[in-house]
Amino acid sequence: MGQALGCVQVEQSKVCVSEQFGKFSGTLEPGCHCLPWCFGYQLAGTLSLRVQQLDVRCETKTKDNVFVTVVASVQYRALADKAVDAFYRLTNTKGQIQAYVFDVIRASLPKLNLDAAFEQKNDIAKAVEEELEKAMSAYGYEIVQTLIVDIEPDVHVKRAMNEINAAARMRLAANEKAEAEKILQIKRAEGEAESKYLSGLGIARQRQAIVDGLRDSVLAFSENVPGTTSKDVMDMVLVTQYFDTMKEIGASSKATSVFIPHGPGAVKDVASQIRDGLLQGSHGHDQ
Repeated sequence: MGQALGCVQVEQSKVCVSEQFGKFSGTLEPGCHCLPWCFGYQLAGTLSLRVQQLDVRCETKTKDNVFVTVVASVQYRALADKAVDAFYRLTNTKGQIQAYVFDVIRASLPKLNLDAAFEQKNDIAKAVEEELEKAMSAYGYEIVQTLIVDIEPDVHVKRAMNEINAAARMRLAANEKAEAEKILQIKRAEGEAESKYLSGLGIARQRQAIVDGLRDSVLAFSENVPGTTSKDVMDMVLVTQYFDTMKEIGASSKATSVFIPHGPGAVKDVASQIRDGLLQGSHGHDQ
């Protein structure tokens, strides 16, 4: 009924273009309008003022001859005060925007290497936005924002880049592991050296204590038993040590077989050998 009477309702965020006998007569703002058809008025079409988004996929190559697919997202809208240009001057708005995006991206990417393309993604988006703003403003459209949302290299290039990255990380891990093993070996060697040093100090102190004990025993025995010489006391101490050693060898259940001459004469020979060794060591030390 409303259409028969020439009443037209325009929704919010839209404008309608009216014509009279095929000629533009005006734009209709949101609300209710009367277009008497009997006077040649008609509704030519509707134009949305909402922000629209167009995703453009563009294939090109970089300066280092790597083929990539660039995904650009363009957000645009028609201007209410230029609705006539937006409605009449462009047949295919999305196709026009896509052509400009292709032109800018294919002019920018071949100047950059692949790594630089990833780093300068914002600069490419800015260049696309400036070119679109300059071109589309004449057609009644505003470019709200342009984003380069993705740069996809060829699958073989991506695999090669991942392998290069993995090899670099493995090399770094191997260096760190070798350095850790080196530190462990150094610390182990330092520990062994310190252990041997302390062991040597302990043996030296033990021998010093034995010598001091023998000296004290000889002096005490010589003083308490008149007529004995240091040689007699030393022979007795050596014989005592000899029998203690034989006792320990026989008492050990895990001891290996030891063949040594035994008898009073053997004990005398052992004492003479020990005494001669001590005298030679003392003589060498004095020299």
